[in-house]
Amino acid sequence: MSDAPPPIRVLVCDDQELVRTGYVTIFSAQPDLEVVGEAENGHAAVEAARRLRPDVVVMDIRMPLLDGIQATRQLAGPGAGEPPKVLVVTTFNVDAHVYDALRAGASGFLLKDAPPAELVNGIRTVARGEALLSPAVTRHLIGHYAEHLRPAESARPAREDVVRALTPRELDVLRQMAEGLSNAEIAAELYITPETVKTYVSRILAKLALRDRVQAVVLAYRVGLASGTP
Repeated sequence: MSDAPPPIRVLVCDDQELVRTGYVTIFSAQPDLEVVGEAENGHAAVEAARRLRPDVVVMDIRMPLLDGIQATRQLAGPGAGEPPKVLVVTTFNVDAHVYDALRAGASGFLLKDAPPAELVNGIRTVARGEALLSPAVTRHLIGHYAEHLRPAESARPAREDVVRALTPRELDVLRQMAEGLSNAEIAAELYITPETVKTYVSRILAKLALRDRVQAVVLAYRVGLASGTP
């Protein structure tokens, strides 16, 4: 009897049949991935995800009837019971709604022109419960959406709550996360081991009741704890 874990169940959602076919071909070639369905619009994506219960939904943003942001919010937003992980795959330079998708509950995002190996690794990453927020894309996101990320006055009490909840070292780690640094880069910056960084990240998520690293980065900017905010 094999001790191999069950394959990761994947739902592919994109309005272009050629793109879906390409994803299915790439993912089906992996022994640890199983494509359980496809959807060509947001409504179909929500229905299929609730019926098929995939582990990961690969979600395009620009789809007819219901866009990927709304579909993500229905599947993984506040109040969603046992949500799947949502990996947004988008044309970043064209689509101005990636930040909204992350706030809607996505566990991460990749560019559509990412190499197949990166797409496959992205699915595995979010399936493990880790956020996929690459440092390069995080910096790009921050640069393009700084106005949306800056905290309002109403966020100040939330900032105080965060500061009270975290130790000084945890605040340091959160600020480095918001800069888009990987665990290895944070470890180098703070002169600690990557394993220690991972422990700090877990504590930050638990203390702030956050699902993943993406939510931590968004929160850091919303409450003004990142260096790019006042």
